[in-house]
Amino acid sequence: MKKRYLITFGVVLLILIVDQAVKIWVKTSFSYDDPSISILGDWFKLNYVENQGMAFGATLGGGIWGKLILSLFRVAAIIAITYYIIKQIRERVSIEFLVVTGLILAGAAGNLIDSMFYDFLFADYFDPCIRFNQLQGSGNWMDCSYYGYTEEVEVRNTGFLFGNVVDMFQFDATWPSWVPWLGGSQVFPAIWNIADAAISVGVIMVLIRQKVYFASKPSDKSTDQDE
Repeated sequence: MKKRYLITFGVVLLILIVDQAVKIWVKTSFSYDDPSISILGDWFKLNYVENQGMAFGATLGGGIWGKLILSLFRVAAIIAITYYIIKQIRERVSIEFLVVTGLILAGAAGNLIDSMFYDFLFADYFDPCIRFNQLQGSGNWMDCSYYGYTEEVEVRNTGFLFGNVVDMFQFDATWPSWVPWLGGSQVFPAIWNIADAAISVGVIMVLIRQKVYFASKPSDKSTDQDE
């Protein structure tokens, strides 16, 4: 059983370390005005953005309450997934399934870390116009021409659970013009991070392998060799 704990939470820790390392590097090395950087030709690029949502920028509405509900939902989901993983470890499910659920847990936790701490850890990196929006702003938009903006800038609340999620990877491929309804549009327009990718891989694996993961359990007489 110890092996299962080590493998599962080792995967979670590894994903968290890589995810946060990339985010911190991007956040401290690039700005919103920097052009995208090609990673693999013209179809895979680094494009630094931040969003207030969950995976791939999805949100639960706008404003302070939408962001707060989303962050609290993340906290509840992480607690529930952690409990579920521990329960599955004790029930001696396959290591593959534990790794897959670990990917989902790591992805959810990685994006929650941004929301919880980034407004404090990177206070010096805030655009002044955004950082002091609660004092100077009116509604959801404010005039930031003093700081060099040519148009009004969308403002947001700042603090614990209100930090933006850092995204940076983008597939810049388009559908061929002959494809009905989709021709000329981007194949996958969302900008994402490693945490998003971990969640996606985990969910896809569950969907593909659900018959294996949720098959009838073997007899209690069976024993595990990895305990």
